[in-house]
Amino acid sequence: MMKKILLLLSLTLLLPLQASAQEKWREDTHYKIISDKATEKKEVMEFFSFWCGHCFNFEPIVKNMKTKLADDVEFKKIHVNFMGFTSSAIQDDATKAMMVARELKKDDTLIQAIFNYIHVSRSNITGIKDLKNIFIVNGVEPEDFDKMMSSFGVNSRLKMNNKAVQEYRQYVTSVPNFIVNGKYQATFTKDMNQDDMVDLIVFLSNKK
Repeated sequence: MMKKILLLLSLTLLLPLQASAQEKWREDTHYKIISDKATEKKEVMEFFSFWCGHCFNFEPIVKNMKTKLADDVEFKKIHVNFMGFTSSAIQDDATKAMMVARELKKDDTLIQAIFNYIHVSRSNITGIKDLKNIFIVNGVEPEDFDKMMSSFGVNSRLKMNNKAVQEYRQYVTSVPNFIVNGKYQATFTKDMNQDDMVDLIVFLSNKK
């Protein structure tokens, strides 16, 4: 009996919070509906570019966001290849490097290293050689980098990444850009602070 009472009390407390979130985040102001159907599993897709200064500045927000998302929400970082700063081939090389970083389970460190190379050191990435040097400086063996960059798995993940870019290209005209559950596109307004941005994504991740 006591457990039932506690459960009812927790639900009573939770309902006002959910209602408050719904009042705070409004369709067509803070998010758009881009699909009639949500994905079967909860997911947050961040479309970004290593060459994008806003994406670089957004990294601390993304890290905070990941800690606030529920365990059943998959966070997917999708690297676009349509930025005008360099060729699509070089951007694809950077995507492959990101996939290598994931395979090595050093994606947070190596993604930040690529960002820093471009935006802090103000250096140009001209191809795989520069990406390889970034990885070597951060403790990756050159042989491991070469092997993984040419592997079937990494090349398959590149294709999957670019397929997602093409699938949502009509909605993703700039980065960073967040598509949640395949149905909602977040809109960050000027009056929102960093915590608001995180809260919006968390709210959308729980919305079907």
